[in-house]
Amino acid sequence: MKRILVTGALGQIGSELTSELRYRYGNDYVIATDIRNDSEGTVGDGPFEVLDVMDGERMFEIAKQYEVDTIIHLAALLSATAENKPLLAWNLNMGGLVNALEVARELNTQFFTPSSIGAFGPTTPKDETPQVTIQRPTTMYGVNKVAGELLCDYYYQRFGVDTRGLRFPGLISYVTPPGGGTTDYAVDIYYKALANQSYRCYLREGTYMDMMYMPDAIEAIIQLMEADGDKLIHRNAYNVTAMSVAPEHFANAIREHIPQFNMTYDVDPVRQSIADSWPNAIDSSIAWEEWGFRAKYDLNSMTGDMFQKLRGKLIQK
Repeated sequence: MKRILVTGALGQIGSELTSELRYRYGNDYVIATDIRNDSEGTVGDGPFEVLDVMDGERMFEIAKQYEVDTIIHLAALLSATAENKPLLAWNLNMGGLVNALEVARELNTQFFTPSSIGAFGPTTPKDETPQVTIQRPTTMYGVNKVAGELLCDYYYQRFGVDTRGLRFPGLISYVTPPGGGTTDYAVDIYYKALANQSYRCYLREGTYMDMMYMPDAIEAIIQLMEADGDKLIHRNAYNVTAMSVAPEHFANAIREHIPQFNMTYDVDPVRQSIADSWPNAIDSSIAWEEWGFRAKYDLNSMTGDMFQKLRGKLIQK
């Protein structure tokens, strides 16, 4: 990667990834784009362009202007939002992906887009979910992700586009607030713990899902994009995870720092049904075998770091 275009650069992944890419490759070599302007300076110094990913011509113009050799396409609606607005999700998630892939094909760039554990469904094996298994999701978000994985495979096989991707679990970050995902309780719980010493969880006790701390996710993207392409077999949908946890595990970890923390449950049927359709724990051994993936943070080390960083943010405010 030498000149990198990032779509959805102000989102949960994009804001932190853009900053890290600029740190590693130089501010001028990472072009951040989003549908809204970066009025608060979220992604720091460096080029920024307003871009609606539904506008393929504009995307091509920006990529050509900056002579990019890598496109990291992150712009999308997340799971819970997509279920509330399924047609918008299809048009944005799939239309934006096709536009980005076409730009990558025309300009012969590397290409990354994330998939998700949402690509699995209720008939997928729930525990130690393998890299290659049945995928019959029951959400629009999941349908988008399966179609996206297949589309990236097609562009690699048909046009030779160097496409790569990861099936992310729930991602936990102190930088950006929750953004409409089913796993976002695992972000919000830390904010509420500091503010109110309590949290009302919209998933029921015992709902296991895979999670990952954002620094591990950012490192995984960069590591995959820098990996030797000749060694990649499952290019567009590597299972990656750091921990399989339920809401009560977060509560217990938080009580190590805030002993009086209290959590109650008020189950949201929509998000609960989405969570129930996803795996309890996925197998990420193929990512280790093909390009050396290993997560650094577990629940306890992540919790300590989250509180340290969030307290720092509150002091600054």
